[in-house]
Amino acid sequence: MIQKIKRLLGIGTADPSQGNSIIVNVEKLERRVALLEDGVLEEYTVEREGDQNIVGGIFKGRVKNIEQGLKAMFVDIGLDKNAFLHFWDAIPAALDGGLEEIQREGTKKPQKKITSKDIPNIYPVGSEIVIQVSKGPIGTKGPRVTTNISLAGRYLVLMPFTEQFGISRKIDDPKERQRLRRIVQKLSVPEGMGIIMRTVAQGTRARHFVRDLAMLLEQWDNIDKRRANNPAPCCIFQEPGLIERTARDFLTDEIDQVLCDDEETTEFIREVAGKISRRAKRRIHYLPTATQPIFERVNIQKQIDEAFSRQVWLKCGGYIVIDETEALISVDVNTGRNRGSKDVDKMILQTNIESAEEVARQLRLRNIGGLVVVDFIDMRHRKDQMAVYKAMKERVKKDKAKTQILQISPIGLMEMTRQRLNESLRDSMYEPCPYCQGRGRVKTPMTMSIEIQRRLNTIIQSRRDQVGDLIVIVNSDVLNRFKQEDAKVLVELERSHSGRLIFRSDPTLNRERYAVIDASTEKTIEQG
Repeated sequence: MIQKIKRLLGIGTADPSQGNSIIVNVEKLERRVALLEDGVLEEYTVEREGDQNIVGGIFKGRVKNIEQGLKAMFVDIGLDKNAFLHFWDAIPAALDGGLEEIQREGTKKPQKKITSKDIPNIYPVGSEIVIQVSKGPIGTKGPRVTTNISLAGRYLVLMPFTEQFGISRKIDDPKERQRLRRIVQKLSVPEGMGIIMRTVAQGTRARHFVRDLAMLLEQWDNIDKRRANNPAPCCIFQEPGLIERTARDFLTDEIDQVLCDDEETTEFIREVAGKISRRAKRRIHYLPTATQPIFERVNIQKQIDEAFSRQVWLKCGGYIVIDETEALISVDVNTGRNRGSKDVDKMILQTNIESAEEVARQLRLRNIGGLVVVDFIDMRHRKDQMAVYKAMKERVKKDKAKTQILQISPIGLMEMTRQRLNESLRDSMYEPCPYCQGRGRVKTPMTMSIEIQRRLNTIIQSRRDQVGDLIVIVNSDVLNRFKQEDAKVLVELERSHSGRLIFRSDPTLNRERYAVIDASTEKTIEQG
């Protein structure tokens, strides 16, 4: 308790192994931010020089074409790929289930209800449209956008085109909710606009909301001026960089300290934090790294490396296997080395609960989402299944991305979805292997031996009178197969040919590649 009070007051030495910490690493080509909870890595974000983060960005675009079959339109926003706007995303949105709607003071004008049938008439081909990117380009897909614009502040979210007031349901204290309702109803919000109180608003004084709203309205005024003065397509607002976003979204009362290895960046974070809270400035520390990089100094580099592993071990001795595909994420749970309990049901329950907590952490850490299917170890009792389900529900509360979890099915599968806004950590750091083309598998030497023999037989049969000696260049693994197991087969193949078959190895050659060359002309007959 004393240590926590010291951290809040900015007294004593910063200790990343205790409490919640944000670690910021700044280099010339890359900026990295890690969120630690008692020394355990929970979130990891990377921003590289030249990266363009368009999620949250507001664009003035032009409708290029409308696809009635897809109930969607494609909008040119000045990027390589047109943005995808579903008709439902062009309809004024109602508040989602995580928010309580607050009735604003004054008379409410009745509004005409817009349906998806009205969208093509409202936004015909060639018309200009103001949209916000809700999901960045992933793989071959372009960005997904919405006309429901929102600007996030520290405590409030401003919705310029929606007259709704809302408050986060994560604030569960009835007295606090009542206090916030009174504050939000007294805020001077322009007609036609709405606001949402974020979870971090809990316990905040009214003057902070007034200041936050004033900053958001000024920001929207600047955006509206750029919209009026620039032709489509153009970007009229871009979300701030990683460092500023971190200070805005993560520097809450729950964060005990921020450690940064760059003095200039540390001062910048303090400046951003000072606009929000003077007390927050005392929790931001500059940590020189003359002898050791900051991520190694606070013992999280190893945890980052493990974020790319397919297999993740649990404390109980079990492990999970995570596989990312284009359509879904599959997670398999195994008991592994967990043999400690004589009670099998208890051992299985322990492994499954630890797996549920680790799966929730890994989804957040790796920034993976979409449809997720977890194959838990079969449990006989329904109460055990519910315990695992509750453990997963409780763990995902820390995740800022929206999640939806279904109970474990009769065959032991848990289905869940996680909001996916950007490419996963793996996709942003890695590219498909040019050797295996991203399959993660290469053909065996036996498979290549059979395929090459088949091609040689075709060449010999079709060019019997045209070619003599043939040079076959293969990978050294395949050549070893030819010399040993398949030597007799190749001798028989050579007998059916008027010339010789000369095999040569190239250790740098991809195992799945080969070349057949006419020895007399040195021309390549076939290349695979």
